[in-house]
Amino acid sequence: MSKVDTSIEIRNLYKIFGQSPKDYVDAVKNGMSKTELGQKHKHILGLNDINISIPAGKIQVVMGLSGSGKSTLIRHINRLIEPTAGSIIINGQNVLEMNELQLRDFRREHTAMVFQRFGLLPHRSVIDNVTFGLEVRGMDAARSRDIAMRWIERVGLQGFENRYPDELSGGMQQRVGLARALSNDASILLMDEAYSALDPLIRTDMQTMLLELQTELNKTIVFITHDLDEALRLGDRIVILRDGSIIQQGDSQDILLRPADDYIERFVKDVNRGRFIRIGSVMSGLEGEASGTLPRLSADMMLEAAAKALTTSAADQAVVVNEMGDPVGLITLRQITAALSSASAADA
Repeated sequence: MSKVDTSIEIRNLYKIFGQSPKDYVDAVKNGMSKTELGQKHKHILGLNDINISIPAGKIQVVMGLSGSGKSTLIRHINRLIEPTAGSIIINGQNVLEMNELQLRDFRREHTAMVFQRFGLLPHRSVIDNVTFGLEVRGMDAARSRDIAMRWIERVGLQGFENRYPDELSGGMQQRVGLARALSNDASILLMDEAYSALDPLIRTDMQTMLLELQTELNKTIVFITHDLDEALRLGDRIVILRDGSIIQQGDSQDILLRPADDYIERFVKDVNRGRFIRIGSVMSGLEGEASGTLPRLSADMMLEAAAKALTTSAADQAVVVNEMGDPVGLITLRQITAALSSASAADA
């Protein structure tokens, strides 16, 4: 299995917990509810017909409240939890059909996990924690320490390599966990509520670090969170789960501008839309040639920044340009104001 450009295809994935889970797959497929399955048959529906395509080199966020199935889902990717039915295809190979040896190699070589509670070994120093996975793979000590030090420096912990976990803050411990995961050079990074235990400012710093690293590394990242702001900031794609089922999936613009139901609307209603909605999502089309006297704003610019730019320029509209600088639309202050409210882009 190649360690480059690793995409993930999750197809018709079901997880039922109980004594005879396979006996109830067809019933769930035919519409049996989670409540009925639990009350009448004493089985728990963990995942219900999950279908997700995760592009290589992108950050896929899976979010939902406690009990939604998000942590259950991420543990299926490296088969820490066995599925009841379905498939997980990674570069053409079904992880769920791997034998014990193949699965062990897959876990060691192609995936790495970062946990909410850090998962550090308390009796090992920072550098010894970071080299642990390399040691398990049989790498010689000198090379593993060189690799570990490179990642310790990269996550900002140079000078702390000989400290122990209980001598570090929570944010520093999470940096160790990230360095350990990255040192394995795995193409798939699984992050289960990785930043949920951190203070808000440290959490923001860790998000920024992850985004900066991702521009260099282009890992395929599956990131679990219950925080919508975090999902919107990190996710190239977002999946929202409820009771083990997918309620909506798409990019941040889909989620904010076109919520699938009342459940999603409640999630997004208090979001600062100006920070996350791009003007390219709410602009109008061009009619004729773009005026050369109007300001030009990138389609990827957020509403908040665009409003400031227009106000500063004393213009009430601007030409929207793509990454090549070509005009693709127009944006007005009125459209921005409407999009900043709870109104949909179509009402702008």
